Formats: sequence, C-alpha cells, structure tokens
Amino acid sequence: MKRRNLLKYGLAAPVAAGAAAAAARSQDELKRYLAPPDGFPPQLGTPSPYAEPFAAELFVPPVKTPVPLLDPLPDPAAHQLYEQYQPAAFYELREEEFLWQYHPHPPYSNDGGSLSWGFDGVTPGPIFQARYGEPILVRRFNDLPPVGVSQVTFALPSTTTHLHNGHTASESDGSPQDWIDSGEFWDHHYANFPSGHDPREKLTTLWYHDHRLDYTAANVYAGLSGFYMLFDEHDTGFEDIESQEYKTVAAKYNYDPKDAWCLPSGEFDVPLMLHDVLFDEAGQVVFNGFQTDGWLGDQITVNRRIRPHFKVQRRKYRFRIIDGGPSRFYELFLRDLQRDALVDFVVLSGDGNMLPEPIEAESIYMSVAQRVDVIIDFSKYEVGDHLVLENHLLQDQGQGPSGRTLDRPDGILRFDVVELQEVDKSRIPATLRPHPKIDLSEVRQERTWAFGYAGGLWNINGLIMDPNRIDAAVEHGTAEIWTFRNSGNAWSHPIHCHFTEFMILEVNGRPYKPRELQTGQRAFVEDPADRERQKIGRFMGGHRRDVATLLPGDEVKVYMRFSDFLGKYVMHCHNVVHEDHSMMIRWDIVPPGEGFLGSRPAAVVYGADAGPYQPPKDPGAFDPPYPDPRPPAGPHLEERPAQATYQDG
Repeated sequence: MKRRNLLKYGLAAPVAAGAAAAAARSQDELKRYLAPPDGFPPQLGTPSPYAEPFAAELFVPPVKTPVPLLDPLPDPAAHQLYEQYQPAAFYELREEEFLWQYHPHPPYSNDGGSLSWGFDGVTPGPIFQARYGEPILVRRFNDLPPVGVSQVTFALPSTTTHLHNGHTASESDGSPQDWIDSGEFWDHHYANFPSGHDPREKLTTLWYHDHRLDYTAANVYAGLSGFYMLFDEHDTGFEDIESQEYKTVAAKYNYDPKDAWCLPSGEFDVPLMLHDVLFDEAGQVVFNGFQTDGWLGDQITVNRRIRPHFKVQRRKYRFRIIDGGPSRFYELFLRDLQRDALVDFVVLSGDGNMLPEPIEAESIYMSVAQRVDVIIDFSKYEVGDHLVLENHLLQDQGQGPSGRTLDRPDGILRFDVVELQEVDKSRIPATLRPHPKIDLSEVRQERTWAFGYAGGLWNINGLIMDPNRIDAAVEHGTAEIWTFRNSGNAWSHPIHCHFTEFMILEVNGRPYKPRELQTGQRAFVEDPADRERQKIGRFMGGHRRDVATLLPGDEVKVYMRFSDFLGKYVMHCHNVVHEDHSMMIRWDIVPPGEGFLGSRPAAVVYGADAGPYQPPKDPGAFDPPYPDPRPPAGPHLEERPAQATYQDG
C-alpha cells in the first residue's frame, strides 16, 4: 500500500480487526499512526562527521550536448503544439546511481565516496543551455537500479522530472503523477517560448528536479536536480559581441548587437545550487522519510560539495543561486575576509525573472526553490584576497526558520581571487526586462488557498493531495487572483505554482508597492526608480515570482495568467517534505467556458470515455476534451495515470 494510503486510512485499519478492538484504542494511541513515530531524536542531534571548510573544490556541472537523433523517434501526437514547435535539438538524459565525493577527506572520501543519484553520472546534473525560439526535446531514461537493488534505500527509483518553472505543456511538465520506473523513458518537449508570446514573460534561470508523488524530497535529496538556462537577444550568453561565436549565433537567431546586455558569460556564468545534507559516521547520506516537519542537514553543500572554494579572476562574475532544499531557508551575505566587511550584491533576477533594473542588496533571503542571479565584481580585490558567501539565518527545525540569526555566520563558499587572464568585456546594463502588465479585466476567478496541518498531514484548504481530484479548473486565456494564506503560526511555507509566474498584489492585506521598502522579515525589492535610496537591505524575490514565501501568519495575494496549453498542473509547498505529506493540489487548464470553483473528480470533468487527445486542426480550438495526450503505458505493479515507454532490452 502507498505511504499516503497508510496515513489516509490509518483510522480504518482497526475496524477491520474488529469493532471491540477499535473502540478500546484511545484517540492518543491512534494519533501515533498519523504522526511521526515516538522517540525521534532532534534532527541535528547527531552531527555529521567533521569536514574541513573550503577544502573541496567547487564542482561546476558540464554543459549538456545534443544527440543527432532519438531511437525510437518521438511521437508528435503525444505533445501539444509539437508541429508548431518542432524540436531543433534532441537530448538524452540518464538517471543513474553512483558514488559521489562530497568532500576530499575521510570519511567522505572512503570507498569512493557517498552513494548518490544524479543525471549522466553527476549531481547536479548537466546544464541545459537553451534559447527562446529554439524548441528542444529531452528524452529522460530511468537507469536507476530497481527497488531491492538500489543502494540508495531512502529514495524511490520511480521518477518524474519537473522543469521548474518552465512554461511547459502538461505532458512535459513532470507532473508528480507522471512517473516512470526503472527501465523506462519519458519524452519532454520544451517549446521555449514565453507565456502568451509576451517577451516580458521570459525567464532566465530555471532548474529541473525530481517531482515523484510522495517521494520528491527523498529523490531530490538523493541528487536528482540540475540547471536549465534560457537565453535570448538580450541575455545572449556572450559578453563579447565582437567575437565570432556571438556573430554566428546572432546571424542564426537574427539578434541585433545593440540589444545585447553583455552579462558575464561562459566560464564566468556560474550556477550554484545549495543543499543541506546530513551524513552518518561513515560519510553516507542520511534521510528519514517519517520526519514530516521537514528535513535538515548540518553540512551545507554547493553543487554537492561541502563548503567548497572557487578560484575567481579579478573581474565580474554572474552567479545563479538556487535553494535546492529540501527544507532549509537562507539569508545570504558576502564577506570580504581581509577587511572583515560585508559586500553588497548586484541583483539581476528573482525566481528566474529579470528585474526591470539591477539593484544593490546587502543580503538575499531565499526560501526553498527560490533563485537569484547576482553579479559580484572581483576586480576590486587583490590577488590572494578571499571572500566568503555566508548564511546568517538560524533554522534548527524542518518546519521553517526561527526568525533569528546565527551567532556565528555559516560560511558556505569561499572565493579565492587570482590574477585576471584576459580583458573583462562584460558589463552591468542600466536596464533589464520590464515586468508584464497587470490587467484586472482578464480576471475570471478569485481563489483562496489556506495551508494548514492536521492529523500528521499538511493540507491545503483542509484537503490532502489526490492526483485524481481537480481542485481548480482554470479557463484557458484568462487570468485569476489567488490568495495564499499560512494558517499556522509555527511553520513557514514556500508556495510554488507550476506553469506560470505571478505578480504580487498584496502582502498581509496591504497593497504591494514596489517603491516601498518594508523592514523586518517582510522585505521585498524596492523599485530602482527611487534614486533616493541606492540599495536595499534584504532582497526576497521581487514583484514577479514563482515562489510565495509564507512566514508564520502571512497572506499573499497574486495575479496569474494562464495561456497556450491545456492539461493538469500542481501547486504545492516547496518545503518538499510538506509536499510529500500532502500539501499539494492538482489544478487544470480547461477550454474557455469550462472552468469551475471547488473540487471535482477528474473522471467526472473529462469523462471516462473521453478518448486520447487529438491535436485540433484549428490552434484556437479545444475539442475534444483534454484528458491526457500520451499513448497507453506498459503494465505496472500499481495503478497510475502516467504514460511511459519501455526501453529496448
């Protein structure tokens, strides 16, 4: 039986054993089966083995390269808009189990390292560098050993991969219910166009990670995550517009050099994924799936290296920072060790969305899954200088940060300044990307989502996740206003909605004003047009997001648009332990006129005999209904709505 059903039906089991036995059990005793087992020690009560800070070298994942062809060929009928956005490149990505060296010293280096999962033998997985206007298709193979063979025993070798927060068709989104087992593959079609074809909706830094129903936390913690970068005529991936490489790309995509931002690029565009990990005395990764508050580690890793160092030349760098979770929040500062002084960040983006203009910030506050792109200029320092990326936020419980700061800041990455090798041709542009406009005339529905806890389960509006229940039917081509409400005063929730970004309307009942810099824990980006203040104290993500950080008692109202595709998506807490237990809902984009409030079974909405999806001849038409566009799957041991394809052999 699935873990969700054990929890869901925990009160029903005694009935089967006899009414007398059930009546004899006290309510307190029954609660033991809905909450974590008795006697759990404090999460960080047994520390990981010592690891010398900054002894490991930062691992930078390789860039993924395409393959000439896929065999068998993808099925165009399995994907929405496939003919309009035929892939220009094909990729193969393999989920594998291997040994990974988190640190060069024992016990982490013993016997080849720690058992891990990842993609193509590395974790984080390889970097995808894609461009707007160039669709791609990624075939993802599950080459993990099956249950009983896999040595990473806390995770489940049944996987689905979500491109967070790609504007992606349902069948390629990596829905939690679209999993594949060992020996299967799944095709993901990424059309790489902005929502509604509005250039203001473009994204820059995305990431892909496992999203398997009930096992997201365990599978991502095991190593299933990676970077996906999107480029366009402004954020080109080139800092030197006189180079032949840029000219070749500009000619291919019809870029105008006057549009190029010339941000730090190539080896000077560095992704940084943060994961906190707990290890046993042998240096192996520890995870407890029964700990429902959240999961913390005491060793902060950057790209799966424990507190590494990174050599930087005396020039500007772009760093793409992701809080990979599973449950830890951060407040990041940059310290100049020689002068024992804090250094400001130049912030370009929040949650993968470029800001209208770069801003300076003293610190960056990140809840799980949030991203931020920053520029650090090392030309101001001398060869041999060191700077350290620090975390100042105290969190000793998985349910969220304490709100206090650490007595001793936690250094998580050291930058070692070395000599400049060639002229720095990058720059920081004065303007970036304007935000999309908010048009309230497009709004068709308003919905409120309350995030609560009861009986050992996290819930939304009192309901636990049911992948066969639709909790919101959103009409294609419309906008909605959603209110995210934290019903608790002792936990925090980073709320993420798939498919589309949102614009903040209100925070705790107050209209959101970009010019207003709020203080305390509730600080958002200041409008850079206000030149009276040159920088802000704490950056939390800006006006446009895909993660709403709900600290205790918070309420955030947002505006969202839904366009281009139909099908099922999810909204959930990105403290992925909360998601797995079971703080997530399914919502669907449906044809115009078919939206509804409240919850309905998916079988009622689409009909048991709706049949396979057929792409409409008229792109503006939506007939027949949209139950699921993929061909039938092979047999599985448990019933599931996903479709997959077996690998040969």
